[in-house]
Parts: sequence; C-alpha cells; structure tokens
Amino acid sequence: MAFGRTSLGSSAAGGGRATGAGGQRPLSDINVTPLVDVMLVLLVIFIITAPLMASSIKLDLPQTDAGQPNDTPKFVSLAVDASGKVFLNDKPVTDEELAAQLEKAAADSKDTEVQLRADQTVPYGKVVALMGIANKAGLSRIGFVTEAEAASEKPR
Repeated sequence: MAFGRTSLGSSAAGGGRATGAGGQRPLSDINVTPLVDVMLVLLVIFIITAPLMASSIKLDLPQTDAGQPNDTPKFVSLAVDASGKVFLNDKPVTDEELAAQLEKAAADSKDTEVQLRADQTVPYGKVVALMGIANKAGLSRIGFVTEAEAASEKPR
C-alpha cells in the first residue's frame, strides 16, 4: 500500500475518498504555526512563574547549632586619604604600627581580608607599598573598595 499522491491527485493504490472526476484530494496536513505560538506562550509563562513557585514553600525547619556558621568573614579596613595618611579600621597609624597590627590580624586568621580604600589622588606607589606591607604580614586577600559612578557621568 502506497500513500503517496499521483499526478492526478488520487492515491497510488486507487483507494481513498471519491473526489469526482479528476479532482484533488483535500490536504490533511496540520498547520503547526498556532501550535508553536501556544507552546512559546506556555514556555514564557513557565519561565516567569517557576522562580515564584520555588520560594512559596513554607517549611518549619528544625533548629540546631551544628548547621549555623560559627565564624563570620573577618576583614580589616585600610584607608589612605588624599594627603597620604594611613588609617586602619578608621584609626590613624604609621607604617610600623600598620605592619604590627596586620601581623596580629593574620595570626588570628589567615583568611582575613584587607579592604583597601584609597583616594584617587594617592600615588600608585603608596597603594602598592601598603599592599606589600599587608602581603608581608601574611594577608594576601586584598579587596579594593570603590564607589559607583553616577549615571549622568560618562566613564573615562
């Protein structure tokens, strides 16, 4: 049994509906465009609602001390103002005092992070020197603190 069409519009086996003398058979193809449209709409709906469904589950979880983190991330704040004066945790220090206090912080925890804030007019060499003091003290995690530019200003 063949299901292809001949040039006369009837099936090769001669079966099928009677369409009259030489008429063509009606097409029975499915138009998939509306199906695709509906599927895309459903996909968008599921993408939007899936995150909302995940957070809507209310649970009464048991309490335990083992599941709570016992150490919060430790950091020290190191700042340099426009005149080159150095501040550790908002207190003015000399380079020698800075080295001693950073060594003490490193002895407490090697994961202590140095959050470095420097005025934009401070020479690069001064910032690198402070980074060297921190690294020599054993603190290798250094984060640079900046402020976001206003939306109206253009980047340089």
